[in-house]
Amino acid sequence: MTIRVLLADDQTLVRAAFAMLVESARDMEVVGQAGTGREAVELARAERPDLVVMDIRMPELDGIEATRLIAAEEALDGVRVLVLTTYDTDEHIVEALRAGASGFLVKDTRPAELLDAIRTVAAGESLLSPGPTARLIARFLRTPPVPVAGGPECLSEREREVLALVARGLNNTEVGEALGLSPLTAKTHVSRIMGKLGARDRAQLVVVAYESGLVTPGTV
Repeated sequence: MTIRVLLADDQTLVRAAFAMLVESARDMEVVGQAGTGREAVELARAERPDLVVMDIRMPELDGIEATRLIAAEEALDGVRVLVLTTYDTDEHIVEALRAGASGFLVKDTRPAELLDAIRTVAAGESLLSPGPTARLIARFLRTPPVPVAGGPECLSEREREVLALVARGLNNTEVGEALGLSPLTAKTHVSRIMGKLGARDRAQLVVVAYESGLVTPGTV
């Protein structure tokens, strides 16, 4: 299947470079390009892409607010957002994940890594790496609003164990190995946890694990 990609960045040359890269992949196509956050939201509504590559700093609406609007719209439920950031805007990553983004990349990432990230997020996974990502999220989560309906108190003991491992950036196979479960059973647990917490994807599970205190800074 062809992955339909919407590119949102206020720099024309950057959009053009990303477009050339995406179009070079046999399994992807660019269905639209936006220079502002507002255009990104409007094009998402018109084109219903599989994924939006979203810059954070844009005029009219920034990428975080545009992501929030896309994630909140029921008709765009299947649209995933992959945000772009720079090393000096780390705090924006957490805000983007709270807003509904499924992952993030820095702008100097390698071309092949960007294409792999698009495939990962478009497939319904979250682009969260162990260690650095978890520590980054822990650093900026202090007393923010809880982004999902519910908390770990509604989970079983096993589900809490699974959630703690997901918050460390482990995938289903790694979660299963850590708990003596099959990857399929681990995946089932993760899906059930997302349902109970009202989380959009694994990225929001990481956020709620820190916000609830289930995982604390220094434990990953």
